[in-house]
Amino acid sequence: MALRKSSLKKLQAIVGPANCSVRREDLACYAYDATAANYWPDAVVLPRCTDEVAAVLRLANQENFYVIPRGSGSGMSGGALAVQGGVVMVMTRFNRILKIDTENFIAQAEPGVITRDLHAAAERQGLFYPPDPSSSEFSTLGGNLAECAGGPRAVKYGVTRDYVLGLQAVLPTGTIIHTGVQTAKGVVGYDLTRLLVGSEGTLGIITQMTLKLIPLPPVVGTLSAFFTSMEAAARMVVQIFSNSIVPRSIEFMDQASLACVQRYLKIGLPPTAGALLLIEVDGHQTEVDRELNRIQALCREQGALTAEIAASAAQAADLWRARKAISPALFQEGRDKINEDIVVPRNKIPEMIRKIEALQQATGLKMVSFGHAGDGNIHFNIMLDKRDKPVLRKAQAAVEKIFEYTLALGGTISGEHGVGITKAPYLSREIGPSEQALMQQIKHLFDPQGILNPGKMFTGLAAHR
Repeated sequence: MALRKSSLKKLQAIVGPANCSVRREDLACYAYDATAANYWPDAVVLPRCTDEVAAVLRLANQENFYVIPRGSGSGMSGGALAVQGGVVMVMTRFNRILKIDTENFIAQAEPGVITRDLHAAAERQGLFYPPDPSSSEFSTLGGNLAECAGGPRAVKYGVTRDYVLGLQAVLPTGTIIHTGVQTAKGVVGYDLTRLLVGSEGTLGIITQMTLKLIPLPPVVGTLSAFFTSMEAAARMVVQIFSNSIVPRSIEFMDQASLACVQRYLKIGLPPTAGALLLIEVDGHQTEVDRELNRIQALCREQGALTAEIAASAAQAADLWRARKAISPALFQEGRDKINEDIVVPRNKIPEMIRKIEALQQATGLKMVSFGHAGDGNIHFNIMLDKRDKPVLRKAQAAVEKIFEYTLALGGTISGEHGVGITKAPYLSREIGPSEQALMQQIKHLFDPQGILNPGKMFTGLAAHR
C-alpha cells in the first residue's frame, strides 16, 4: 500500500526532515541487499533514539503502513527488503559503543555499531568478542543479532546468541521493553532475549544490547593444508576433532573456489590442489605451538599435499585474504549466483561433499563450495546466468536436491543466513506444521497488525491484516 502524504509529514516530524526521504536516489540505496533482489520502499527513515523508533512504530499502527528494519544491508536472505513496500528504518545512526566494562567483561552498544569496531574496542582493553561473520568489516551488530550471525570462530566460541545477555527493543506496537540481564546468570521469566535474537526483525527492533566479552587469547596460530580432494579434506576435519583438538576455526575451499581466487588474486595457489583447509588455534604460546604441530602431523598422516604453519601474522593475513576473496571472485565465474548455507553434522561432511560432486556431474552446473568446515557449515553456490530460464530451473531443482540431502543427513537448510525471503518457500521442509503455527502465534502476539517486516520467514504471514 502506498504511504500517504499525511503519514510522510508525521514521519518527518518524528525524525526530522533530513532523516526521512522519498527521493528516488535515496530509495534506490535501500532497495536491495546482498541477495541482489530489488524492492523499492515507499520511504526511508533514519531515527537516532529509541523514542523515535517507538513513535514511528506507533504511527505505523495508526496509519497502516509497514516498517522494515535495516542495518548495513549485508544480509544474504532478503531480510531487510521492503517486499511489500513500506518504510525502511535504517539503524546506522545508532552507532555508539556505550561501555566496555573490563571488570564484568561486558559491552553495551547500539545496533548500528560496525562489528569490526566492537572487536577493536574490546581488544584494546584486552577483551574479546568472538562472533565474526565474514561481513564484519561492514555489517552492524543489530543485523548480526537479527540473523544470529556465526562466522569462522563459531566452531570454538559459538554464535552471536551465545554472547547476548540483554536487550532494549521496541515491539511492533511501539512498546519499549528491556530483556535479559547484565550478569553472568539470570533465569527469571521467559528468555525473551533469545527469542528476539535470530527473529530477523519480525518481532521487534533492537535499540541497545548488552554483550558478553571474554579474555583476549594472547596468541593466534594459523596453518594451511592443501589436499588432493575435498573429500580428503573433509575426512581430515573429522580426524582433528576425533583427536580432541578444538581449533578456533577450520575454513575450507574446494577446487572450484581455489581456482576462482587464484584467477582473482593471482597469489600462487597450488594448481593441483583439490581443497584447502585454513585452520586457526589460539591460547598461550606453548598451547598454540603444541596444537599446530599436532594438526600438522595429522594432516601429513592423512596425505595432505602440504601442511604449513604460517611463519608470521602477515603470512596468516594473506591466507585469510584468499578465503575472504571468494565471494567477490565468484562473480568472475558467472553473471549470477544462487548462494545457500547448509549445515550438516561434522562427521557427515564427507558424505555431503560426495553428494554435491555427484549432483554437479549429473547436472553439468558450475558449483562452488566453501565455508566453515569446523561446524559443518557449507556455503554452496551455483554460478549461472538467471536470464537463461532452462538453466535457472535446473539450478532451482538442484537446490531442492541439496536441501533434501542436507535434511536426510540430520542437518539444517540455513546455518547463519536466516530464512528471510530466499528460504521461506522451503521452511516447511524443516519445520513442522505445529511448530510453524506456534511461531506464527508468537508473531501475531508481538505484532497484532502485522506491520513489522512483512513477507519474511512465513509466506503469506501478512494475510491477517
